[in-house]
Amino acid sequence: MKRFLISLMACTLMCVPSFGKAKNKVKADLWPDGTAISEWFRQNEEVDLSNLGKQYKVTDFGIVNDGLLHTSELQALIDKAAKDGGGVIVVPEGTYMTGAVFFKQGVHLHVMDGGVLMGSNNPSDYPILKTRIEGETCLYYSALINADGIDGFTITGKGTIDGNGYTYWKHFWERRSWNPRCTNKDEQRPRLIYVSNCKNVQIDGLKLQNSAFWTTHIYNSENVRLLRLHITSPAQPVKAPSTDAIDLDVVKNVIVKNCYMSVNDDAVAIKGGKGPYADYWKTDYPGLDINKYPEMVGDGANSHIIIEDCEYGFCHGCLTLGSESVHDRNIILRRIKVNKTNNLLWLKMRPDTPQLYEYVTVEDIEGNGKNFILVAPWTQFYDLKGRETVPMSYSDHITMRNITFECDVFFNVKQQEDQYHLSNFTFENLTIKARNTELFKEYVENFTLTNINTEKK
Repeated sequence: MKRFLISLMACTLMCVPSFGKAKNKVKADLWPDGTAISEWFRQNEEVDLSNLGKQYKVTDFGIVNDGLLHTSELQALIDKAAKDGGGVIVVPEGTYMTGAVFFKQGVHLHVMDGGVLMGSNNPSDYPILKTRIEGETCLYYSALINADGIDGFTITGKGTIDGNGYTYWKHFWERRSWNPRCTNKDEQRPRLIYVSNCKNVQIDGLKLQNSAFWTTHIYNSENVRLLRLHITSPAQPVKAPSTDAIDLDVVKNVIVKNCYMSVNDDAVAIKGGKGPYADYWKTDYPGLDINKYPEMVGDGANSHIIIEDCEYGFCHGCLTLGSESVHDRNIILRRIKVNKTNNLLWLKMRPDTPQLYEYVTVEDIEGNGKNFILVAPWTQFYDLKGRETVPMSYSDHITMRNITFECDVFFNVKQQEDQYHLSNFTFENLTIKARNTELFKEYVENFTLTNINTEKK
């Protein structure tokens, strides 16, 4: 027996170094579905302007800090840079006014510290064209900064892009005063930045503020980095309606990192289509004439999105899926601090759209707000377009863990089994202080609860 114990102790001592080494290994970084996160998501260096070609300082081309509009001169400079092989449009210290401008392949934008690119407050300075708004392709105002079909596009600097939105916001609320049902399509307004059909995009370091409408809208694009941004719109003296910080709309491979967001709507909203046949691209509906009803057909899914190491001021939702969203998969919100959000996680369930939200993880959060999680029907622009049955939707594999949160309502979930089904939720290591601490486990099929600490406030 003594010989056995000595041998066992020797074995244990011999094994200690290997155990210690194993503990020091970096845990594999995985998507919620268990697949590996690629190295691309860890490459978040600032853009080196010296690698982007010739620098075109706007003041060398008649664009000056004089309070006048310089849209045509700025567009001519972008066109010249594109024709001459590309380069960087540089906005130096000062304020420079412009309407909508359209970037081209090989041309980038850099706003220096102290520089302000200021949007016009006249809607006629933003051409109406076919664009993407609220889950549909339709006629709407262009944005202040537009980039379409570009591979390798950057907007960088320590300066500011300002949407000059006060007049637009004021008009919106004036119209609402006599038409309470006024929507964003009734009182149209330009976005600040619209990037569509692009690859390898980086928007980095800037202050993006006072957008008339959505601030940063990324559509049908992949490999997009949104880094070190300070995105704001006010609630006083006039609320800035629908000034989402970031709208991700049919995207793949996106990282939002080290940003501050405080806006009068959602901070990060995942979009992607709406309508009773919006999933036509992945589901065959016999007899549906998509040429006759093109607005019924969604454009696709969102996948592989990380929002991390960010700070949130007031917003309607830190992470919102919907209201126009068909299929979202592998979405991570992690390591953030929150102050006064309405909803930490908001799943908008449209009764007129087949939706699938799956493999979503929210983790390592500190903060406060109204709702820890909100799941409820969303009926704005509800229209079954003649479809006789409500399409079913699903939220599956939703994980919220390692969170300390103070709120009004912990589990604000509306049960609506005739419209959507919730399954495979995991709540783990939660410390919640709330006025309403109720949790209805029966609302979710296969609901795993581990180490949940709630306290009434």
